[in-house]
Amino acid sequence: MKSQAITIYCLMLFLATECSQPSSKTHIKDGDKLQGPEGKPKTERMQEKCHGPCTASSNCSQPCVQHFRGEIGFICNGNKWQKSTETCTSLSVETLFMDLNNTSRFSVAAPFIPLHIVDYQAPEPIESVAQVIQMNCPLDYACIIDVVKSSEATSGNIAFIVKLLKNISTHLSDNVTQEKMKSYFKVANHILDKAVIPNWAFIPDKNAGSDLLQLVNWFARRFRIQNELEHITDELFIQTKGLHINHNTSERSFSFSMNVSNTTEGILGMIEVPRQELWKLPPNASEAIGIAFPTLGAVLKEAHLQNASLPRHVNGLVVSVILPERLKQILFTFEKINKSRNTRAQCVGWHSRERRWDENVCETTLDTASKVKCWCNYTNVLMSFSILMSPMSVDNKVLDYITCIGLSVSILSLIVCLIIEATVWSRVVVTEISYMRHVCIVNIAVSLLTANVWFILGSNFNKKAQNYNWCVVVTFFSHFFYLSLFFWMLFQALLIVYGLLVVFRRMMKSCMMAIGFAIGYGCPLVIAVTTVAITVPGKGYMRHGACWLNWDNTKALLAFAIPALLIVAVNLVVVLVVAVNTQRPSIGSSRSQDVAIIIRISKNVATLTPLLGLTWGFGIATLIEGTSLIFHIIFALLNAFQGFFILLFGAIIDHKIRDALRMRMSSPKGRSKAAENASLSPTYGSKVMNC
Repeated sequence: MKSQAITIYCLMLFLATECSQPSSKTHIKDGDKLQGPEGKPKTERMQEKCHGPCTASSNCSQPCVQHFRGEIGFICNGNKWQKSTETCTSLSVETLFMDLNNTSRFSVAAPFIPLHIVDYQAPEPIESVAQVIQMNCPLDYACIIDVVKSSEATSGNIAFIVKLLKNISTHLSDNVTQEKMKSYFKVANHILDKAVIPNWAFIPDKNAGSDLLQLVNWFARRFRIQNELEHITDELFIQTKGLHINHNTSERSFSFSMNVSNTTEGILGMIEVPRQELWKLPPNASEAIGIAFPTLGAVLKEAHLQNASLPRHVNGLVVSVILPERLKQILFTFEKINKSRNTRAQCVGWHSRERRWDENVCETTLDTASKVKCWCNYTNVLMSFSILMSPMSVDNKVLDYITCIGLSVSILSLIVCLIIEATVWSRVVVTEISYMRHVCIVNIAVSLLTANVWFILGSNFNKKAQNYNWCVVVTFFSHFFYLSLFFWMLFQALLIVYGLLVVFRRMMKSCMMAIGFAIGYGCPLVIAVTTVAITVPGKGYMRHGACWLNWDNTKALLAFAIPALLIVAVNLVVVLVVAVNTQRPSIGSSRSQDVAIIIRISKNVATLTPLLGLTWGFGIATLIEGTSLIFHIIFALLNAFQGFFILLFGAIIDHKIRDALRMRMSSPKGRSKAAENASLSPTYGSKVMNC
């Protein structure tokens, strides 16, 4: 029996020696690549695709190559098989500790035998890894480093390593030393290499990136700083620094410089703890830890993203901070990765529970071509911050020129319109309806003129340092006066209905004026104030980077779009009603005169309503991410020349105004005659209905 046992032992030792030789003759499929030099992530592995028929939305799976467990999922897209998921992994609890002679599961020779020869049983659950680490390398976790760093960073191995880190954070986070931090971050660094970032896309669990960030933050929170300023870890894709702070220290900060790609220099990031925040600390020393990631932003997938096809791209380092609970605000400086002049930034914090970027927790205090400063709120669920490429940053010289020229023409046209109205007022306000018609035109011009002035203030202000309160004021008045423009147009339509339906009983001018101002300014005021009251407390009132109503988060812009488009629809219906009713003959000279005025009002409404409605229809289209530049140009053209449209269709085309202008120019003394004609008008003999 002894001789048989020795023979078996020698046979196993021989097999182990042969299998461990680098000149192994194991056959590999064409296109597969074995592991390269130790410590290098290996990602260029070709996989066979499905050979079945590729029909729309069909899927299939293929087994992994030799030495890997799991499978590769494919989906048919455009009559071609495309890889969708991958769970191929070579790592397991057994392979992590294969070189340890005291692993209880293997014999004396087993540590040298590859997994596919000896592992006939199911792999050990990942939960058991903490126990083995505790037995073999409890002081620094170093016993797992070499195996992890030499493994190929497939999607399956990445998912395994995330679970491994979770297990360590859950069971081995007591008494975290600098040696443990270095080992932990070396493992995480292996799967954050920029060469393996594309493999994250095929992990079935799309929360893996968010989980990794949360695990790293949680583990770092357990670390205790020994020195005044410590460089805790300095990996290529994770840097960690810490310092002592207390209420007597001046403003403290630490900075990071990390390479995002081979073609760029180090991207900078800085964390500053303001002096006013340090005053909140107790006299004894507290700790602040900062962690910077240059590549992690690419793998953070937002849950419940409204448009998954257009994800929001991170444009700087992702920086995490661990601070005392008393500190609530912190200042960040981010260098932009993409420094194009068309690229604007949006300061954000990662909400660990909701797994999304939250722009409401940060305020952008500076946004230049190369760097951004952010003032952010810090909580236990908001510990990581960065900057995003703003989805609404359409910046084009053509748009700038159109806006500048168009606004100049618009403002000049509105001023001319008001001058014309003042010049011909006494000659054209013959009846109550004509009087109110010109009151509407004047207030439409005043509303748009004032809105344009606030728009210019907001545009110039956006190019300078932003002040939140001032921007709220600009947005409020822009919203209010643009709404007033539409509500005065609504009153014009109601005036048409009033002129058609009310024949014998007329209201006094003062009563009509009161109703007009209540509709023209009262309704917009109620809507604008309500919008502010609902959205400002949560900082969801304004768009990022512009003093205008928010769309991305609170949809505050609907408080303008819905009333405006409803008024456009109502006005068009009224115009159709007028077109039908005015075909019937009217009785009486006063009635004929009113009908003529109503027709002129209707022409005005019929022309301006589609123009204004079309203008803001294109405006809403520009809110859709990925909208073509042509929509922005059309909106800029129509929006900028609204004042000219009002002058053209509200005054110049009206033959009564043209006649009054000619008479005013030729006979300046005709004002008394016009007044006499107005007093003799038959309409003044109508019965007056009190309000």
